[in-house]
Parts: sequence; structure tokens; C-alpha cells
Amino acid sequence: MNQPFTLRPYRDSDEDAAIALWLKTWQQAYPSIDFTARVPWWRERWRHELVPNAAIVVAEQGSALLGFVTIDANAYLDQLVVTPELWGSKLADALVDEAKRLSPDKITLLVNEDNMRAIRFYERNGFVQAGYDVNPTSGRPVLKMEWKAADL
Repeated sequence: MNQPFTLRPYRDSDEDAAIALWLKTWQQAYPSIDFTARVPWWRERWRHELVPNAAIVVAEQGSALLGFVTIDANAYLDQLVVTPELWGSKLADALVDEAKRLSPDKITLLVNEDNMRAIRFYERNGFVQAGYDVNPTSGRPVLKMEWKAADL
């Protein structure tokens, strides 16, 4: 990434771009799943679960939304989304650092067990595996991961 990005709080006017980015990234990560069919469900979840209950920070460059992270009051990181063109860049690190700033003691998350790229990313950012579960929506096996501040 040659040009800098900025982080800022989510605005309601970001909804369409955030949902389009969610679709693009998940479709890239799991091409065998039709995420287009899931967009109406995701839009409802976004509006009624995430937006009212989580801090959402977006990354943008100019007017382009490049990524976002959500962290709720229970220190749960539900979504970390980065445009596939910037996978492997420092953008995801910056979004995780922002989540840590917003939740400075600990963060928990679930990650698909078969998403080794994401698991390695979280481990590089100080998260450890803390158990196993099943995603209640997809039925896919997931790893519970957590990060704790060094002095806890």
C-alpha cells in the first residue's frame, strides 16, 4: 500500500460500501459459498446486531472503504474485513490495533477452523487459541481465540 489510509468511526452512510466489502472478502475467502444470496441476511444482522451494539472503525483511502473492524462492549471482535487486494498489508494490523485500543484488556473472537491465513494473522497479533466451537449460523467448526493485555 503506497498511499496512507485513515481510520475513523463508522457512519450510517458507510453501510452499502461496508456490506459490499463484506461480500467481496468472504466470497474471495470461500469461493464455493454463494455469499450474494446471504446479503439480505447480512444487511439485517449489520443493521440490528452490529451497528447498535459494537464500535465499528473503518479504514479508507480517499473515498474508498478498504476495511473495517467491529468490537462490542463484551470485547468480542465479530468482524475484521480487509479488501483482498490489501491482504498481507499493514491495514489489518492497524484495524486490530484499533480494536485493542478500544478494548485494552482483552479481546475474544471466533475464526473458521479451516481459515489458516486468518488464524496465522491473529497469532502474529498476539491472539492464542482458547478452545473450539461451532458457528451457530453456518454450522462450521471454529476456533475460539483471545488476546489479553500483557499485564493481566
